[in-house]
Amino acid sequence: MVNPRVAKLEDQIQKLVAETLERRVKDPRLGFITVTDVHLTGDTQESTVFYTVLGSADELSATAAALESAKGMIRSVVGQQLGLRHAPSITFVPDSTPETAKKIEDLLARARSGDDAVQAAAVGATYAGDADPYRHDDEDDVAETGDVVRGPVGPGPQRAEDDR
Repeated sequence: MVNPRVAKLEDQIQKLVAETLERRVKDPRLGFITVTDVHLTGDTQESTVFYTVLGSADELSATAAALESAKGMIRSVVGQQLGLRHAPSITFVPDSTPETAKKIEDLLARARSGDDAVQAAAVGATYAGDADPYRHDDEDDVAETGDVVRGPVGPGPQRAEDDR
């Protein structure tokens, strides 16, 4: 479980990094970036900042380079604003959530189309044999001798003498 103090620091770091990127970082390589999450270690010495970039792979790589060059300035702003004795080191990691969500949506679409195909094939289909091919214990069965027998016909499972 996450320490409440660490969780509060994560939220504050996320806001500070987003504001710093918006107001103070003037790098032209910086694309349309969104800070999605921050994970902080329990000793608050290292932080991982997750981000997404709207655009192509080239814009993603250019933004990653801009973040890497602005890392020191962002770390000093975070340390000053939070008043920590040791400012946490910052690692920027592209967030894979949008790609994962797209893969899940594609899989769900394939499953829906497969379900629709099965549903279309089931329209007008009939059973190969009887509608209910299973024997029920409550029905009477007539043995070959003509006697009415209830339940399964034949001996039940027997236990071998060796198994004891």
